Parts: sequence; structure tokens; C-alpha cells
Amino acid sequence: MTPKNVNLGSGSVGRLLFSLALPTITSQIVNMLYNLVDRVYIGHMQPVDTVGSLALTGVGVCLPIIMVISAFAALVAMGGAPRASIQEGRGDPRTSERIMGNSFTLLVIVSVMLTVVFQLFAEPLLLTFGASENTIGYAMDYMRIYSLGTLFVQMTLGMNAYITAQGFTTVSMKTVLIGAGLNTVLDPIFIFALGMGVRGAALATILSQAVSAVWVLRFLTGPKTKWRLRRENLRPQPAVFLPCLALGLSPFIMQSTESLIAVCFNSSLLKYGGDVAVGTMTVLTSIMQLAMMPLQGLSQGAQPIISYNFGARNAQRVRDAFRCLLRACLTYSLVLWALVQLFPRVFVLIFNNNPVLVDYAVWALRIYLGATGIFGIQIACQQTFIALGNAKTSLFLAVLRKIILLIPLIYILPNFFADKAFAVFLAEPVADLLAVCTTAAMFFAQFRRSMAELEGPAV
Repeated sequence: MTPKNVNLGSGSVGRLLFSLALPTITSQIVNMLYNLVDRVYIGHMQPVDTVGSLALTGVGVCLPIIMVISAFAALVAMGGAPRASIQEGRGDPRTSERIMGNSFTLLVIVSVMLTVVFQLFAEPLLLTFGASENTIGYAMDYMRIYSLGTLFVQMTLGMNAYITAQGFTTVSMKTVLIGAGLNTVLDPIFIFALGMGVRGAALATILSQAVSAVWVLRFLTGPKTKWRLRRENLRPQPAVFLPCLALGLSPFIMQSTESLIAVCFNSSLLKYGGDVAVGTMTVLTSIMQLAMMPLQGLSQGAQPIISYNFGARNAQRVRDAFRCLLRACLTYSLVLWALVQLFPRVFVLIFNNNPVLVDYAVWALRIYLGATGIFGIQIACQQTFIALGNAKTSLFLAVLRKIILLIPLIYILPNFFADKAFAVFLAEPVADLLAVCTTAAMFFAQFRRSMAELEGPAV
């Protein structure tokens, strides 16, 4: 079947948003399966109360490094893809191709550098991220193999964004469906049948990512894509890639600071609650990532619509797309909050069935996701800033929530509560509440001004 891209400049915004968002949401959720499936299988390694729990915690402390790898893909692609869409809206697809070609080269360079760094310094980094003498062996077994597949991860995540930005969301969805499906099949074979344990989980993941990367590159060099990956566009040009990197700093900080936050959470929880608390944080982070995927998918589905019509100076269509995105994100986040508060044990049991860890994680999950109900506002506003090419404000908002608010609160709040582990988990909803209020106030002031400028005479 020939892949078709949608017309971003006409038709119902609501239907268009959900036609783009549905495969994007599917892609986001399935992409998480690369790591979540690993954790599900690893958490059930026998015996669960010793090997399974320690292996799960060991793989959990690898998460910051995995997030750094993904963050660099976001730095390059999530800054470049919106700018490529804007240029398409302005009727300049050749510049869109130059942006994509420069991004490809930068992703290759970054992949090589990251692979070398993580192969040489994995152990001290993992110890910093919360690994203990009981879990460092599992963490090293996983990371030694996983980091070898950095190039495949960068190609899959980074270049797939350019497929989505063209409106080929079904093709981008197939990218992750192929890899995640293969990973789900290979995991039990390598982990249990071949007795490779956590090393098998890592190997299954990078092999699956390699297949996805081949799929992406074949499409972007084939006849069906609008923007083709051409040799003449591969030479990095500062005038092309620097504005993209500036815009990509916001998603980069949003993802890379997860590593720093994981260090803060894990070190504090190891101090106040031991390995059980750190293992709980692994479960909570996994649930948070899975639950937030539809919000990320909605915003990425809206990005081509907003960026294209911003480039085409269609202010009313930009407004309509944002309002539709905001309603969808807020509705989802409220439903998610209610489900977590009512049925926390169901979410926890997905990742571990150790009774001690489950009981600990149930109450912690209610606290940790306590402000999730309004988080849809944060996602819709912050991602719209990125879609409009507003690098400065999107960067500030990314820094605000994670660095200015959350990290200090992790260390400040335990001074005011007898249960210090409870106070560490409480830092997340407090930071979310403050960030949402600030983001909403800034967005509606600046968005109104941007639309007024867009409706003015073209420069």
C-alpha cells in the first residue's frame, strides 16, 4: 500500500489532529516497550524476591543513560522537524531537505561520541545514578551491550521525526511497531531460553532498534517521501543546523535532565529507604513514562499542523489546532489521574509482583502522580511553543520545571516531614503544580501576541 501524507493546510483541524495523533500515540507507547518490556521480563526473573527485584533495580539505574541517548536525538530532530515543517508551509521544501540532511550527519557524530563515552565510563556513571554493590553487576551487564546500539537508537528516534513531520504518521508508526514487536519476541528467547538474563534484554533491544533504523532510512531515501535524504545535504552548515539546535534545547533539557533528576531521586531514596525505595522509583518512572506517552503523542501529532500553518501565516488554523490539542491533553490527564488514584496496585503489578515492593509503591504512586490531572496544560502549551519555533520560552519552561523547581524540592521537602521518603516523592507533584501555573500564564500572553503578529502584513 502506498503511504499517503495528509493536507496540513485544509480540512477539519479536530479530525486532522486525531488522524495524526493516533499513529503517533501508538508510536510513542510502542517505543516505550523497548525498555518497558525489558523491565517486565527482568522483574519476573526467578526468584522474584531476590534476582528479579535486584535485576529490575539494576536496569532501572541504567534509565538515566538511556534517556541521555534519547535526549540527544531530541536535540537534533525535535528542533529540526518543526523548522522543516515551517519551511514546507512557506513553500520551501528544499530547505526542509537541507535541515533533514544536516540532522542526519549530526546524529551520526553524536552517536559515535556517546558510544565511546558510555563504553569507557559506564560504571562510575551508574554508581552515581544510584547503583549499589548489589545491583551494579546487573546494571553493567545491561549497559555494556545497550550502549553499542546508540547509533540505531539515534537513527530510529531522530530520523523518524522527519517522517512524522511530513504527515506520514502511519509510516512512522510502523517504524516502532516493527522494532517493538521484534523486541517482544526476542526478549524471552534471549533472557530465559538462552539464559542471558539482563544481557539478553539489552541485545534484543539493540537488534530491534537496528531493524527500525533500516526501515526509516529506506523510506527517507526512497521515492515515496516528500523530503529525500540526499548526499549534497549531509555536509553540516551552521546556518542550517544551529537554529535547529537552539529550538531542540527545550526537548533536550526535558529528557536529559531526567538523568540528573534520577540521580537526585535515587540518591535521596537510597539514603532514606534503601534498595526498595530505589526499586519503587524505577516502577514509578516506568508508569509515568507509559502514562505520559499519549500526551507526547498528541503534541507531536499537532506539531506538523501548527508548524505548517504558522509558516503559511494561517493564524486561525494555528489557534484551532492549539485549542483542540489543549482539550484533548487536559481530558486525558484528568482521566489518568483518576485511574491512578483509584487503582494504583494495578499499575504497579505490571512491573513487579514482589509483595514488599508492591505495597511500598502503591502509596508512593498516589503521591508521585498527585498533580497529573492538570499536567495536560503543561504539555500542550510547552509543545506549542516548540511548534511555533519559540526557542527561548520553550527552553525556559523546560529548565523551570526540572532544574529550578523539582531538583531543589527533592532536597528541601525532607526537612519538613518526618517521613523523608514520602517528602522526596512529594517533590514531583509540587513542582508540577507550580510549573503548570507559570507555563499557562506565559503561554496565553505570548500566544496572543504571536497570533496578532501573524495576522499583520507579511515581512
